[in-house]
Amino acid sequence: MNAVLRVSALGLGQLVAIGLLVFASAGTLNYWQGWTFLAVFALTAWLPSIYLQITNPVVLERRMRSGPIAEGRMVQKIVMIGLYGSLVAICVVSGLDHRFGWSSVPPALCLIGDVLAGAGLVVTVLVAIQNIYASTTVQVETGQKVVSTGLYGLVRHPMYTGNVLILVGLPLALGSFWALAFVMPGVAVLAARIHDEEKLLGDELEGYREYTQKVRSRLIPYMW
Repeated sequence: MNAVLRVSALGLGQLVAIGLLVFASAGTLNYWQGWTFLAVFALTAWLPSIYLQITNPVVLERRMRSGPIAEGRMVQKIVMIGLYGSLVAICVVSGLDHRFGWSSVPPALCLIGDVLAGAGLVVTVLVAIQNIYASTTVQVETGQKVVSTGLYGLVRHPMYTGNVLILVGLPLALGSFWALAFVMPGVAVLAARIHDEEKLLGDELEGYREYTQKVRSRLIPYMW
């Protein structure tokens, strides 16, 4: 039960952090797009994390080891700083956009953004379920096997596909066209992360090179 409470507290902390970024920059709590996204985050990330803690705590532990400090490779530390920076910039610029009325995103498009971001969060949870070795840090563990079924049968890095959906959906969900400017930098650092990660996996994970011949797409099916 203590572990469940810890995960619940962490999820609440993430909600509060996102809320502070969004609403402080917006300068108001009268921001329905912000509240809607927080609800989507709670339903697709926070509650599933609590479920994973109850049903498969080892998987969740790997998923929770994230961020620049957790990375063992310098290039990955830099990449994660870039990715986190893009997400923070999207939240802040979206809030400023709402405050100063820089752009007007139709409500229907905002809801589409919520669907995209929510789908991305769900994908990251499914990856953790389908691959018990899935981790938010780049590493190869003792006894690790290549997973080629489920989402891994479509792309080699489905967790990052989920990240892309979040990056694209978040600015729209928060009602900002201007914040879309930070999507491409976020995708670029993910691409750099993939190149470095595949070099490591090819060298250290048995069967990975054969897997890359079977599943050609890294991030987006039939594109790249």
